[in-house]
Amino acid sequence: MKLYYSNGACSLSPHIVLRESGLPFTLVRASTKTHALDDGTDYYTINPKGSVPLLELDNGERLSEGPAIVQYIADQAAGKNLAPANGTFERYRVQEWLNFITSELHKGYSPLFRPTTPEDFKPVLRELLLKKYEFVDAKLAGKQYLMGDSFTVPDAYLFTVTNWAKHVGLDLSKFANLQAFMARMSARPAVQAALEAEGLVKKAA
Repeated sequence: MKLYYSNGACSLSPHIVLRESGLPFTLVRASTKTHALDDGTDYYTINPKGSVPLLELDNGERLSEGPAIVQYIADQAAGKNLAPANGTFERYRVQEWLNFITSELHKGYSPLFRPTTPEDFKPVLRELLLKKYEFVDAKLAGKQYLMGDSFTVPDAYLFTVTNWAKHVGLDLSKFANLQAFMARMSARPAVQAALEAEGLVKKAA
């Protein structure tokens, strides 16, 4: 499998899940600014959406959209318990979290990264995100991860988007449960490996 990614973008989520899965894969960087691969290939010829992540299977099939990709990966590594079995109510809980993160958190950050967003509107956007994080923080009370005491695929997505807070001036320090979750995630070997591979943290000596 090939994962098309951009350093620190939402593609970090399936990157983490791939490392958690133990499945073989290769990384291909696609710039979100130039929409080109490192070798100069026009990324739009690979993914007409121009966005990351994109997962290319060994048979040439391509899958886009992070929430779909992470579930596909989880199902290819069933023994790792990265997501509950299809058809179970708990699987729908995973999908509920993935949808919430993509629509309420991920898309909430997007305008804060846009240079065209008026500065006087950004405090409103930050306040909206803080309200969403109040909900997340409450749901994390008494839990190690979103679904309980075990890592599942929405944890990688929550970690990825929450990592953007420091880049857009969003102060999440008052959310103790969320802060504990982020520390717990950061300590996972698969997360460290993904962050190092994308140049987001220095490699351990």
